[in-house]
Amino acid sequence: MNIAVTGGTGFVGSHLSNHLAEDGHNVYILTRSPEKHQDTSQITHVGWLKEEHHPEKDLPKIDAIVNLAGESLNSGRWTEERKRSILDSRIQATEGVLDLIDQLPEKPHVLVNASAVGYYGRSKTKTFTEETTTPGNDFLANVVTEWEERASQAKEKGVRTVYVRFGIVLGEEGALPKMMIPYKLMVGGNVGSGEQWMSWIHVDDVAGLIDFAIHDSDLQGPVNGTAPNPSRNKDFGKTLGEVMNRPHWLTAPSFALKAGLGEMSILLLDGQSVIPKKALAHGYTFKYPDLKPALQSIVQQ
Repeated sequence: MNIAVTGGTGFVGSHLSNHLAEDGHNVYILTRSPEKHQDTSQITHVGWLKEEHHPEKDLPKIDAIVNLAGESLNSGRWTEERKRSILDSRIQATEGVLDLIDQLPEKPHVLVNASAVGYYGRSKTKTFTEETTTPGNDFLANVVTEWEERASQAKEKGVRTVYVRFGIVLGEEGALPKMMIPYKLMVGGNVGSGEQWMSWIHVDDVAGLIDFAIHDSDLQGPVNGTAPNPSRNKDFGKTLGEVMNRPHWLTAPSFALKAGLGEMSILLLDGQSVIPKKALAHGYTFKYPDLKPALQSIVQQ
């Protein structure tokens, strides 16, 4: 297959692109700066989102598009300007994908659009599946709702559309290295109460699930991109400490995190228990359904 990927040079995107290439697919990474990246026999970088770029002229027939583009949530304090940028980056990329679909001579069969479990809002007591159709009412839920609504326009163009709502992606980049720092310094422990849920997924399963969504023609709409066994923060931390052979003992107080991070502290202090009901029902087999082996595969390389 010929598969176009936006955000393909980032942590998740590079894993996905390599995964697809190893499976024999041709990957076309859509990027503002194709000249900064080296092509391989199966991975080609194509200019996108600049006036001088015309990706529809540089691409072969595209079978699938994966949209992973969007500004990181944890790259700075959530000022009003940053929040606007977080939303705008996702909307702009999605609109760019929709424009490309219109310009391609033949439409792709499927659009797999990244999304997030932030859709569900925050809860220490509820469990969420794709059958939960009422979004939360905080900033992240509003971003995800607008993001998915924009991507849904691909359905009106006759393209099967899947929104993969990812949890915390565990890998050698992303959130995990930052979580490991306190343990390396021997001051690891609960964040806040430790009771908040962490719905996580190994980066290998991110790539596997997107691949699965591309090929399963019956899969559409929201799909939770989380492992089947979410963990409370206190248990996640204990497991991480065990895998790193470090103690888990010192609590990071909520008030300090709120003071230091402002609204962004909800990423650490609040969470939700999210189950990948649809992926399991459609037959996806997780490579890392349990936390300890997932962490071991990353930490103990």
